[in-house]
Amino acid sequence: MTFTPPAASHFINGQYVEDTDGPVIDLIYPATGAVLGQVHGATSDIIEQALQSAQQAQKAWAATSGTARRRILRRAADIIRDQNRALSILETYDTGKPLSETLCADATSGADALEYFGGLAGSLTGEHIQLGEDWVYTIREALGVCVGIGAWNYPTQIACWKAAPALACGNTMVFKPSETTPVCALKVAEILSQAGLPDGVFNVIPGQGQVGASLVRDDRVAKMSLTGSVPTGRKVYAAAAEGVKHVTMELGGKSPLIIFEDADIENAVGGAILANFYASGQVCSNGTRVFVHKTIKHAFLERLVERLRQAVIGDPMDETTNFGPLVSQRQMEIVQSFIAKGRDAGARLVCGGGSGGA
Repeated sequence: MTFTPPAASHFINGQYVEDTDGPVIDLIYPATGAVLGQVHGATSDIIEQALQSAQQAQKAWAATSGTARRRILRRAADIIRDQNRALSILETYDTGKPLSETLCADATSGADALEYFGGLAGSLTGEHIQLGEDWVYTIREALGVCVGIGAWNYPTQIACWKAAPALACGNTMVFKPSETTPVCALKVAEILSQAGLPDGVFNVIPGQGQVGASLVRDDRVAKMSLTGSVPTGRKVYAAAAEGVKHVTMELGGKSPLIIFEDADIENAVGGAILANFYASGQVCSNGTRVFVHKTIKHAFLERLVERLRQAVIGDPMDETTNFGPLVSQRQMEIVQSFIAKGRDAGARLVCGGGSGGA
């Protein structure tokens, strides 16, 4: 299984586009640190091309019947399912998540979103309202050009989750994936085009944070959707507020897990492992803190360590591996800093704690 770099750095107006003037973004395989290729971040010219493309395509796309939009999105979902293994391999190279996870959770959930929202496209009607002997009616209209900003933990899924409702409702989109994992969204754009999506309806331009900021501030953009951190959310929300734009945000939502004294130990341990170790803990629903009643603390920790020592840490491309690396060196350093702070505060390390599978 080898990594195939994208044909170019950007997907605009139904085709791959390259602009080598943009800053270089290395495509780093988290499992080894190897640089597998490069893309270039979007320049102001690329941003303008993407926005123009989306704006020019929007009216015709909005005028397309909901039934026709449904067919295209459903066809894209079918293609994703047919190519699930190849897309899962690409996701593993992009994120480092084990293939045992990506095969069942990433591209397939993206296909589900395209199918679901595509199915709704034909039912998006207005409303007839009786006012005495008179009546009024409402119609649903597309907002226009939408911007999607993705996170690095589920690049294929997030691209589909943002594209599916926007496109089903007749909007067009410019999507900026995370600079850490920029490849998968380009493949989603390619598949949508293959499924019959008109040129310009879904465009992908990788880049750093300033690319997203430029997109959000542009007057042609009617709506933006962000998946990311709270600090980034504050900046994006403030920028969107200047133009009174519609905003949707999925920010860090980590919550504690509380285990009471009457809990079934095996189920509680299983729940804690799922909440804290799935995708190496890199999910917005991560359990973060686990509060265990003192009367079962010892039994809980003992069984937790037994279960964790069964984890298979190794090559993410090996389907027996079920625990992969963090997405980047920076993220690993952040996690290790939390471990150090905990130990400095008197916490006891009961399992692992080092790098390289230690």
